[in-house]
Formats: sequence, C-alpha cells, structure tokens
Amino acid sequence: MEINELCSVIESLLFAYAEPVSVNKLVDVIEMPREDILNAIELMRVEYSSDKRGIMIYKLEDKIQLATKGENGEYIKRIMDNRRNITLTPASLEVLSIVAYNQPITRAYIEQVRGVDCTAVINSLVEKELIEEKGKLDAPGRPLLFGTTANFLRCFNITSLDNLPDLPEIPKPQKPDDGGEQLSLEEEV
Repeated sequence: MEINELCSVIESLLFAYAEPVSVNKLVDVIEMPREDILNAIELMRVEYSSDKRGIMIYKLEDKIQLATKGENGEYIKRIMDNRRNITLTPASLEVLSIVAYNQPITRAYIEQVRGVDCTAVINSLVEKELIEEKGKLDAPGRPLLFGTTANFLRCFNITSLDNLPDLPEIPKPQKPDDGGEQLSLEEEV
C-alpha cells in the first residue's frame, strides 16, 4: 500500500472510531508494519499542522486521535449547541416529567400513571440520553429502574433535581351540598 493510501486509511479509521486508538490496534487492523504506520501518522501530523486545516493528530502516550484545532472551538460549540436542540413530543414530556419527579421508576409505574404503553417513548428518551437505566428493582422479574441523566439537567438548564419546580397541589373534589342528609358508610350496630 502506498503512503497516500495508508494515510487515507488511517484518517478514515481515526475519524470513524472518534476515540484515541493505539498504534498497536492500527497495526492489527491495517496489517502493516508499525514503522510504516508511524511514518504515515507523522506525515499526516505535518500536513494537518498547516493553517489551512481544521483538524490535527492528537497524541496521547501510544494512542492517537483525530481532533479539531482549538482555535475553532467557538464555531464547534455553536454547531453542537444547535444539534442538541431536541424536540420532544407531548408524550415524551409527560414520561420525562413522571421520571424526573418519581425516580428511580419502573416502566410499569410510568404506564400505570399514563394509562398507555410507553415502551417506544422510553426508548426514545434513552436514545436522546435524557433518561437512563439506574439499576433493577428488587422485586419479581427484576424490572429496570429509570432516572434522568446529566444531559437532562443540561438540556433543561437546571443544576440539580432539587431545582425542579414544585408540582401544583391538586384539590380534592368537594362533596356536593344538596341540603340532604349525609350518607355514612359506617354500619350501625
């Protein structure tokens, strides 16, 4: 494999993996000598050091990672904030509020409160990293317990669950005053 092709393969692997990769792992995956891979990485490092490039090779001990240049951080922050704007359906908001106020909580409890199956909504909230599994209930069947995540706090701009607004008091229904006698459920002796 020629050097330009090797650089292309390494670049693709680093981009796709998105975490630091050991040189040994690259050697195993590419099946080329370590020295050739190190030469390609050095060539890439020099090429990326140009002012025209927005990426760089970041070296952590024996691991390397493809990273963005620090001077572009403000722009990256802006696009990442835009990407994180998640729209939630009314059902998602209902489930999320039930979890936030009652965690840790089982899917069965959520469904009991809502009166409908919530599997898809829960899976969606887990995928959006707003709720996560918090363990299992010590009960028959060992159902999963769910709770909110740090991402939930960040998305709703709160620092702690203690900052959630208080739930409104729901007044108890009043007995109708029809002027008649009050019926008692107590049995007379």
